[in-house]
Amino acid sequence: MKTLDSIPTSKIQRASKLIQTGAKVGVNYLKYYGDKLVKTEEEAKESLNQSNAEDIYDGLKQMKGSALKVAQMLSMEKSILPRAYVEKFSLSQFSVPPLSAPLVMKTFKSYFGKSPNEIFDTFNPNSINAASIGQVHQAELEGKKLAIKIQYPGVAQSISSDLALVKPIAIKMFNIKGKDSDKYFQEVESKLIEETDYINEVKQSKEIAKACKHLPNLEFPEYYEKWSSDRIITMDWMTGKHLSEFTAINTSQEVSNTIGQALWDFYMYQMHVIKKVHADPHPGNFLVSEEGKLIVLDFGCMKEVPEDFYVPYFELAKKEIINNPILFEEKLYELEILKPEDTTEEKVFFSKLFHELLSLFTQPFHEETFDFSDDVFFNKMAELGERYSKSTEIRNMNGNRGSKHFIYINRTFFGLYNLMHDIKANNVIINNFKQY
Repeated sequence: MKTLDSIPTSKIQRASKLIQTGAKVGVNYLKYYGDKLVKTEEEAKESLNQSNAEDIYDGLKQMKGSALKVAQMLSMEKSILPRAYVEKFSLSQFSVPPLSAPLVMKTFKSYFGKSPNEIFDTFNPNSINAASIGQVHQAELEGKKLAIKIQYPGVAQSISSDLALVKPIAIKMFNIKGKDSDKYFQEVESKLIEETDYINEVKQSKEIAKACKHLPNLEFPEYYEKWSSDRIITMDWMTGKHLSEFTAINTSQEVSNTIGQALWDFYMYQMHVIKKVHADPHPGNFLVSEEGKLIVLDFGCMKEVPEDFYVPYFELAKKEIINNPILFEEKLYELEILKPEDTTEEKVFFSKLFHELLSLFTQPFHEETFDFSDDVFFNKMAELGERYSKSTEIRNMNGNRGSKHFIYINRTFFGLYNLMHDIKANNVIINNFKQY
């Protein structure tokens, strides 16, 4: 894979890169209007989506940082974006061009005050894995294999300006209106700032690993504060297949169920017991060991679940609440899905929308065990998302619905569901975590 000798770090450089990308998108639209004359609307739109997805991703991957992280987040929302965007943006999870070896050595020294060869017995300057905010290198010290995560230069300083550039696209995509929209962008910004604080990530990683180490079939790396800083993390090198690689070759239903149960227990224990959850559930953050255990990596994005959100959120997962119109409406107001200033039309529309959505989405919580390999369930979710994404009624209403906590909690559940479906776990005990 081609490496990068530099990353645009200044506000002007990064804005210029997005302007260049915007110009390419403009050309794609001109081609789309021409294609409509000789192709069907569906063929022309598919071609437009593929071209736009490729050009936008190519621009973002050179910028790294927040802009690429937003693409990664969007790639998990499979029912919102056209397939071309999902497929292209999902590459940001574990397949982006790394920094070149000279830039790595320069960056490490600027962060740590020493070159890696002054600290470790061996250090590979070529990246093993590159993502949106940092990349991983292999090192050895006193016979122990280590993973060294190095943050890209300029990423932490460009978060606010990156989001300001991305904001108009997000507002249009999700039909967000009004001054209340700022709370959502502030929530994303605060989480991204957290993700660039590697001292905090090491602290969170050790806390969660300690709190969850008793759960079966889970493994965590050990983290080393002595060789870490605010921009570098040193941890054990963990050997295993990325979850996407594992799901592509696994043929054992028993192993699928073991890995699926471990993943589900891990998330339910965090959500219900710790009330703080690993909010970045994509395949690049999990490995499967040769022994068939799930290895959990990267605790940069953790979301606390406040009690005043936790209670109504999980009450809405109960069938008796969903099917009681008075209690259901009460919870919608508590979670800011319905607002006192809503028109009668908005109240009726969003009550119906969320009743349909939650009746489907909460099905796993209404059973003792659930089959996450069930294509019928996931096809229904995709169809529902596609139907509402094309709804003209939604476009005419204020789309910023719900507490700011929905952004990362819903992202966590959508990501978890998709991973469980990829694993094809079919006999998952929903409340298994309670015994631990």
